[in-house]
Amino acid sequence: MKHEAISVFDMFKIGVGPSSSHTLGPWRAANLFLASLNHKNLLDKIVSIEVLLYGSLAKTGKGHGTDIAIQLGLSGYDPVTFDVSIINAKINEIATKEKLIVNGLYEINFNPATDIEFLITESLPFHPNALSFLAVLNNEDHLAETYYSIGGGFIKKEGEDLYEDQEIILPFPISDTRDLLHWCMKTGLSIGEIVMENENTWRQEEKTREGLLNIWKVMKECLYKGCHTEGVLPGGLNVKRRAALLNKKLLKDKSYFDFNSWIKAIKDGGHDFKYILDWVSCFALAVNEENAAFGRVVTAPTNGAAGVIPAVLAYYIIFCDGNEGNKIIQFLLTASVVGCIFKKGATISAAMGGCQAEIGVSSSMAAAALTEAMGGTQRQALMASEIAMEHHLGMTCDPIAGLVQIPCIERNTMGAIKAITACQLSLQSAPDFAKVSLDNVIKTMWNTAMDMNSKYKETSDGGLAINVPLGLSEC
Repeated sequence: MKHEAISVFDMFKIGVGPSSSHTLGPWRAANLFLASLNHKNLLDKIVSIEVLLYGSLAKTGKGHGTDIAIQLGLSGYDPVTFDVSIINAKINEIATKEKLIVNGLYEINFNPATDIEFLITESLPFHPNALSFLAVLNNEDHLAETYYSIGGGFIKKEGEDLYEDQEIILPFPISDTRDLLHWCMKTGLSIGEIVMENENTWRQEEKTREGLLNIWKVMKECLYKGCHTEGVLPGGLNVKRRAALLNKKLLKDKSYFDFNSWIKAIKDGGHDFKYILDWVSCFALAVNEENAAFGRVVTAPTNGAAGVIPAVLAYYIIFCDGNEGNKIIQFLLTASVVGCIFKKGATISAAMGGCQAEIGVSSSMAAAALTEAMGGTQRQALMASEIAMEHHLGMTCDPIAGLVQIPCIERNTMGAIKAITACQLSLQSAPDFAKVSLDNVIKTMWNTAMDMNSKYKETSDGGLAINVPLGLSEC
């Protein structure tokens, strides 16, 4: 059996909100479609493009900005570097002119209202998040390609082996927690150190360190911006942003001028339990309000759950003296391997597994990372990971109006708090006496996902999505 090698930079991707599977994934799929056309020397021969959305992408695509992401992807923009402040201007320009400049080079007629179709009654068998690109060429030939957005920004092209062309052979291959513990016991290395050794297969260690500090830089910028931006989130639910107001309330009249002076001001406020609890919630709210507003975020492991890990990491940095580059790198490495194990053994896609696959996984990742960072053993770290997921099992994905706002934003605060609680429980426990392993929980999560009714899997067909009448102005 081929081994799937997943890097820390596959789990932590820089992109644009509000959804890794419904925004970042389709954006990347559009980029891949252009790359495929370019490889065949067909880019300059395109006359028209039609996009078909199936399943969950069709049902909640509008609220998740799937159509926006596809247009920007077909325009050739990179989600990592694109200036998010001009999204509306670019989309309005395409709609007004009914023209799309493919890959930034070739202009074609394109009407988003008719050329992107939401097939809400149709699904493809491989995965609920499916989209097809249909191109007509100037010689009247047709070209069609189908892609699946399988969660966390990961993309699979129909007809291609998931492991095709994968030549990476890791020194410590890991498919489940038994593998991870085996390598830790055999080498005496920590979880984070094992992951770093694997990352050295892809690149020099210094490059990995630089990349991870850049991941934290983007998280920091998102935290800071989210804690200093007021207003109402887009989409029609008229959800008021809360992080900035909470930030003001907690800091009172303290002055600061950048991220570092801000966290010093926070730290100087003390270590009262309620104070810390409020800040963890504030951090999580900030990130996911930015995500809901099409801001720059990091998948961790998804956009909908992007606030949990930054919130817990900020807690560690500010309240547990974790503000060192090495500690931050170790935290992210440890978190990433837990996400990889969930992806291999279950799913990180809410359209496949409900919100347990997003908030549950992110909480589990954060719990393991925090535990190891706080001096816990490898087994205590995995015990914390198990505890965090155990208490997210069965969580449904039922976004109101298909927007990543209610209940998604608040769920990130819950996931962060559960991660910290799981860490504390594991640090005060002996893993030898634990009755449930992380592998048991991952298997249970997957079984639960398979049993879960599809209306609770990011379709907005059930749960809060149909039981909360809010009189939407637009959606």
